[in-house]
Formats: sequence, C-alpha cells, structure tokens
Amino acid sequence: MRTVTTRPGVYRMYNEQGDIIYVGKASNLKNRLGSYFQKTLDNRKTQALVSQIVTVQTTVTDSAADALLLEHNLIKEHRPRYNVVLRDDKSYPYIFISTRDDYPRLSYQRGARKVPGKYIGPYPSAGSVKRSLGLVQKLFRVRQCEDSYFRNRSRPCLQYQIKRCTAPCVSRISPEEYRQDVDMTVRVLEGKSMDVVNDLVQRMEAASEALDFESAARLRDQIGSLKAVSDLSTTLRDGSNTDYVAAVTQGGQSCVQVFFVRNGINLGNKAFYPASPAGSTSGEILNAFMAQFYLEHDLPREIVCSEQVEDADLFAEVFSKRLGSSVGVVHSVRGERAKLQALALTNAEVGLATRLASRSGMAARLEAVRALVELDEAPSRMECFDISHTMGEATVASCVVFNAEGALKSDYRRFNIEDITPGDDYAAMRQALTRRYTRMIKEGRELPDILFIDGGKGQIGVAIEVLAELQVDSVQVVGVSKGPDRRPGDETLILCRDEQHGGRTERQLTTDSPALLLIQQIRDEAHRFAIAGHRARRAKKRQRSILEDIKGLGPKRRKQLLTHFGGLQRLQKAGIEDISAVPGISVDLAARVYDELHPTRVSKG
Repeated sequence: MRTVTTRPGVYRMYNEQGDIIYVGKASNLKNRLGSYFQKTLDNRKTQALVSQIVTVQTTVTDSAADALLLEHNLIKEHRPRYNVVLRDDKSYPYIFISTRDDYPRLSYQRGARKVPGKYIGPYPSAGSVKRSLGLVQKLFRVRQCEDSYFRNRSRPCLQYQIKRCTAPCVSRISPEEYRQDVDMTVRVLEGKSMDVVNDLVQRMEAASEALDFESAARLRDQIGSLKAVSDLSTTLRDGSNTDYVAAVTQGGQSCVQVFFVRNGINLGNKAFYPASPAGSTSGEILNAFMAQFYLEHDLPREIVCSEQVEDADLFAEVFSKRLGSSVGVVHSVRGERAKLQALALTNAEVGLATRLASRSGMAARLEAVRALVELDEAPSRMECFDISHTMGEATVASCVVFNAEGALKSDYRRFNIEDITPGDDYAAMRQALTRRYTRMIKEGRELPDILFIDGGKGQIGVAIEVLAELQVDSVQVVGVSKGPDRRPGDETLILCRDEQHGGRTERQLTTDSPALLLIQQIRDEAHRFAIAGHRARRAKKRQRSILEDIKGLGPKRRKQLLTHFGGLQRLQKAGIEDISAVPGISVDLAARVYDELHPTRVSKG
C-alpha cells in the first residue's frame, strides 16, 4: 500500500484465474484500498471478496467525476461478480410529434431521437405510451397513421368513421384548425390540462354566441372528457421533472423501483432487479444503480432517493455536467413528493416479495420435476415442442425454453414445416426436432436436461429416434399425453428411460402436484406459441381476416364488430360480454369469436 497514490482513480481486483471480480472508484485510492486490508472486516461481502483477491490494478484519473465514468464503463464491460450489475440495455420510449409537417403526426418512438420534432417522455414502458396515445386520440383526434399511408389516401379511413381522426389526409380539416388540436394535445401531454380546458371554454362560449351550437356541443364534450381525465391522473402542482428511486434487498435479491414524473405528470413506474452479491445493503444497491442507470439514460432535473446516497454530491456534479443544467440528488422531501417517495419504496418491497415468492415456488416445482424423472440435480434447462395446423394447412412447430427463472423467451423458436404429407404430425415433429438439435450441436450450444413432447407414444418414439440419430443421450424425454376429455389434470406423463432402468413408464399425477403444474405451464406455453405462429402463417398465406374462419360470422356481422370496436386490435381486447353486446351477436357466437382471437383457449386443429 505504500506505493499507492492518494489521487482519485479506479481500482480493479483480480482472482487467481485472472478474472476481474470487483471494480471500484475512489477520490483517494490509498485510503480506499487500505480499508479492504484491515485486520477485522465487519462486512461479510467484503470478507468474501478479499479472500479471493490475488492482484489489484489501479488507474489514476484527473478527478472523482472521471473515476465515476471509468468505473461505469469497466463494470458494463466486465460485469464483475462482486459488483452490483444492472441488466438494462434498452432505451425508453417517447411520444413523438412531427411538428414540421403541415399535419403533424403523433407516434411511438424508441431509440435515437434524430428526426426534428417534439419528444415527450421518457415513458417507463410501451404500454404507458400506448395508453397516452389512445387518450389524446379520443380527445383531439390527431392522426397517428404512417406518413406513407397518409399521403396515399383518397378517402377517409375507418379512424375517421369512429371519430378518432379528423381526416387531414383528404383535407376534411384546415391546417390551422388541425394545428390547434396538435397544440392542445402537446399541452395535455405536458401536464397543462387546465390551461387547455380554459381555452376550450372560451371557444365554446364564442361558438354559442355565434349560434354554432354543433361546435359548442362538441367543445363541451371535450371539456367534460378532459376534466375527467385530469381528475384521474396523478399530477404534481410544481410541474417537476423528477425521478423517485427506491431500493430494497432481501434473501440475496434486490429490487429498485423508479417512478418517472415529467412536467408534473406521473408517467408510470418500472422495477429493476440488478444482480447483487450476497450481503449488499439497499444503500449500496441504490448507489450502484444511480451510476449505471443515469449514465446511460435521460436525466431528470431532480432524483429523489429512498435513502441517503453515498455519492450524492458526485452524482449531482456529473449528472449536471451531462445534462447541461443543474440536477439535484436528494432524499429528504415533504408533501406530495414524500408521498411519491413512499409509494416508490412500497412498490419496491412488493415487487421483491413477489419475485422471491415466485422463485421459491419455481424452485419447489423444479425439485418435484427432478424427483419425477430421477435426475441427479434440478434441471437447469427444459424445452417443449408442439405442432399446430388446420387440416394440415400452414403447419408450424414451436419450441419453448424454460430455466430456473421461468420462461426464457429469447430462446424460443418456431419452425415452418415443409415437404411433408399434410396432417402428418409425426413427420412434422421429426423435421422440427432434427432442425433444432442439429443446429444446436453444430454451434456447441447447451442442450436441455429435459425435452417435453406434447403428444402420445407416436410423437415420443419420433423424439427418441431423432436424438439417437444425433447421438444425444444426455436429454431426458418426457411425453405429455392429454386425457380422453383433454381436461387439465388428466394428463398422462410418459417417462422415457433406457431399457436398463425400465424403459417407458406412464404416470398420472394429482392435480395439485408441483411437477404437474410446471409441466402444464410449459406445455401450455408451447401450445400457445405454436398456435400463434400457425395463425400468423395461415393468415399471411390466405391474406384474409382471422374472423372469416368463424362459423356463423358473415360479412355483415364482421363489419358490425369491426365498426363497433374500431378495428381488430380493440376487438381482441374485448370480453365475451362486450362482444355479445353488439347487435346481432349472440352469446354463443361471441364466445366463438373470443376463442378464435385468444389462442390459449383454443385446441389445435
């Protein structure tokens, strides 16, 4: 330690394999490194870290701010074991208004903001953007269609018919009037709803005096809708741009909750679950999160934390320089801000408790599956295949993947099945399995511990043959055969062991068996994924609406449904009761429509 400088910088700690196990920063490298090598260390995490350190390397920087930036880049690159590491590489969505157009468009925008115009956000999720877009579309009817679609219209589209657009594409509204609607939309999204209400009141009174009662009535309805929305939304009177950040830790897991407030409007919240070493405190997690998150994403004018942050002053300095204006990092607030601060902490606690409960339940189910198939260890990877088609048309095979965390959707795959006899499920299964595992073996990728096949003995035989041809003997094959009435809980599990251990055996588990519940979940997910892929392929092939396949739903009724709900997307969100409320649609027909639009309720063809 005698040769270590007292200047600011970054240090990297290595284990005997030469891996970086920790990266830290310090305003005084000598003092910070010396704190690790005292005779007594109270922190268990630090004890575990120090016991593995073989070498330490340092990099001197000009300032503590530079050290913070270098530390962030090194953690992002190396993801050391003993650092808190945030897994969040995506950008956040905005609402974009193309203000330079004669008839500006409202749209969802994620990624680089290079196109000239106005951006409102960031929003925590795509869902929150879509809800806001739907709201302002009802209020002011500003177009949201693609520019290519807009430029090639010769008559108004369905959005005009259902009063969600004023048809600027065919000049049903003047540019001046349209600009007024755009201006009010922007002000509402920026939290200035009451200013818009006052303007609308003045316009309504002017229309009444001019005896234009139709316009006055329309403005009156807009005022009522806008007031109702303002009453329901969470708005801070100070119009602040603030993030409320709270962190909790328990059971070796951690959760950070962020509430995004822009222009006084609570745009929503998002939970993060950073990887953290055992023994980390909520303060350490919060401190690490602040650096990694806000050096990658847009900054607010103020960040309110659930507790005191160690590097608050350093963060304020670096963030202010990056934003080009002052950024406050505080934890002591009052009034409405204190309520949001407490709400963020409550959401973090609930989010972590839910995650821990889910993981505990998943662990119990994995152990039950391990015992069922007699593995030495709980399975770390499981895959399930299913086949879907309609009378042999547009056959699609699905492969879903689960690990100890649950569904691993990034590894899901679909296979369009070609060159087989239509309706031959055995041939379809053979083709899908061969394509899947041939490629995985060539690429040296991890094979599953268990392969579930949605089907009976025939499909199981195909799976065993394919794996034998590929010389794969490390995968346990389990068939999931439905009962005679195809009811959940009546499944027969076909366990395929080698002849030395009894060959194939059949088991029926109780409906509350943890193993059966997990297997059902995996099987249902494969079924859903296969049906979704089949329907997409079939619809593309036929170039026709999915509604055309529903018995009893002719052209007139299809038109009534689409007109009533304003399109297929909204129809898909409707329940059976909502659908049956459309004139001419019975409850039975509504149920068929609902089933066709929700694959998880429909059996395969």
